[in-house]
Amino acid sequence: VPKEREDWLRGLTLMITLVEFILSLPLFVCFDEGKVGMQFVEKIPWIREWGVNYFMGIDGISLLLILLTTFLTVLCILSSWTAVEHRVKEYMIAFLLLETGMIGTFCALDLLLFYFFWEFTLIPMYLIIGVWGGPRRVYAAVKFFIYTMAGSVLMLVAILALHFLHAKATGIHTFDLFELYRTPMSLKAQMVMFAAFAVAFAIKVPMFPFHTWLPDAHVEAPTAGSVILAGILLKMGTYGFIRFAIPLFPYGAYKAIPVVSVLALVGIIYGALVSMMQDDLKKLVAFSSVSHLGFVMLGMFAFTMQGVEGSVYQMLNHGVSTGALFLIVGMIYERRHTRLIADFGGLSKVMPIFATFFMIVTLSSIGLPGTNGFVGEFLILLGTFKVNHLYGVLGATGVILGAAYMLWMFQRVMFGAITHEENKSLPDLNFREIATLVPIVIMIFWMGVYPKFFFRKMDLSVEHFLKETKARYEATLKASYQRPPVALRSE
Repeated sequence: VPKEREDWLRGLTLMITLVEFILSLPLFVCFDEGKVGMQFVEKIPWIREWGVNYFMGIDGISLLLILLTTFLTVLCILSSWTAVEHRVKEYMIAFLLLETGMIGTFCALDLLLFYFFWEFTLIPMYLIIGVWGGPRRVYAAVKFFIYTMAGSVLMLVAILALHFLHAKATGIHTFDLFELYRTPMSLKAQMVMFAAFAVAFAIKVPMFPFHTWLPDAHVEAPTAGSVILAGILLKMGTYGFIRFAIPLFPYGAYKAIPVVSVLALVGIIYGALVSMMQDDLKKLVAFSSVSHLGFVMLGMFAFTMQGVEGSVYQMLNHGVSTGALFLIVGMIYERRHTRLIADFGGLSKVMPIFATFFMIVTLSSIGLPGTNGFVGEFLILLGTFKVNHLYGVLGATGVILGAAYMLWMFQRVMFGAITHEENKSLPDLNFREIATLVPIVIMIFWMGVYPKFFFRKMDLSVEHFLKETKARYEATLKASYQRPPVALRSE
C-alpha cells in the first residue's frame, strides 16, 4: 500500500470500529434487565451430524464485556495512528479479526463454536506481537502461543469427553451449553473435567503460577496490543470460568474453592511485590495485572452475590484502568523511546496535561473512592469476608501494596528534578492523544460514581448463575447419594 494511502486505511479502520461500537450500544439500551437468561439469541444449525450450532446470545455479564471490547478497540486504533508505520494494512486487518474473535468468544453458547473463537483470537494476537512488537517479539509471541495452546488442548479433550458422555447418556449428539449442563456424570469425572477447563482458563487469566508468559508478551507487544491483551484477552479466561467451567462442573468448582482462592491470594500479593521491584514501566503494569486479576478470581470463588458482582465489575475496571496505563506508557515511549523509570523524573513540569491524565488513571488503578477501581475491590473484599475472614484480610493487603507500587512509580516518573536533558523538551499530549484518553477518564468517574447503571444489567444474571450453580451442585450430590460437605458456602 502506498504511503499516502496508509492514513486512508487508518481512517477506514477507525470508522469500522466506531460503527461496531455504536452498533453495540443498542444491545445495552434494549437489554431487558428484568428477564433471566439469554437475550438476542440466534441459533442456526452448522454441523448437524455432531449437533454443532451457530448458537449465540448474551446475558448481563457478556453484555458488559462486549461493550468493553468495542470501546477499547476504537481507542487501540486511535493510539496506533503513528506508532505503527510498516505493514499498516496487515496490522489493521489483524486488529479487526481479533475484535471478531473476542466478540464471538463472549457470545458463543455452543461449546465447539466457543472453542473455535477462543483459538481464533490466538492467531491475530500472535501476529500483532510477533510482527509489530519489540526486539524480543518472536520469543514473546511463541511463548504466548505455546502456553495458551497447551491449555486449550486440555479444554478440547474435556469438551469432546463431555459431548460423548452426554451422547452416551441421552443418545443425542450436541455441543449446546444448556443441554450439556444436564449431563449426568460421576463426581470424579466432574473434578477431572473442571481441572482441564480450569487450567486452560487459568493460563489465560493468568493466575499464579501460569503467569510467566504475560510480562514478556506485554513488554514486547506494541501499545495497542498491550491494551487489548490486558483489557480483553485476559477477561476471556475469567469469563470462561463464569460461563463454562463453574456451571458445567459445579461439584469440581466447589471442591476447587480452597485451591483457587489460595492461588488467587498468592497472585494478588506476589504480583504486587514483583511490581514494586520493576524498573520498566510496562513490566510494572504487566505484573499489576496478575495482582488485579487475582482479585477477580478471589471474588468469583467466594460464591457470594457481592463477590461475583465485584468480580465481574473488576473485569471491566481492569480493562479500563490498565488499558489506560498501557496507552500512557505508549505515549511516553513514543517521545523518549525508553520505558525505564530511571530515565524519567520531573515530567509534570514539562507535560502538565499528560501528568493530569496519568494521575487520574493511577488513582483509579489503586482503587480510590470515586473511581471505578474502588467499587469492584470493595465488593470483592466484602464478598470474601462473608465466607472467610483470613482470605479477606490477605486480599486487603493486596490493596495496600497496590497503592504503594503505583504511587511510587508515579512519584518517580512525574515529580522531582529533571535529570535528563532529553526530558526538558518533551512535547505535551496532542489532540489525538487527548481524544484517546478523555473517554477513558469519563468511564473511570462514571463507573466510580454511578455503578448502579452497570450493576442493574448484571444483577439478575449473577443471581441466576449463583442459584443454578448451587442447585446443580446439590443435585449432583443427591445423585451420588453423598451428604453435602459442611464447608458448603451458603448466601
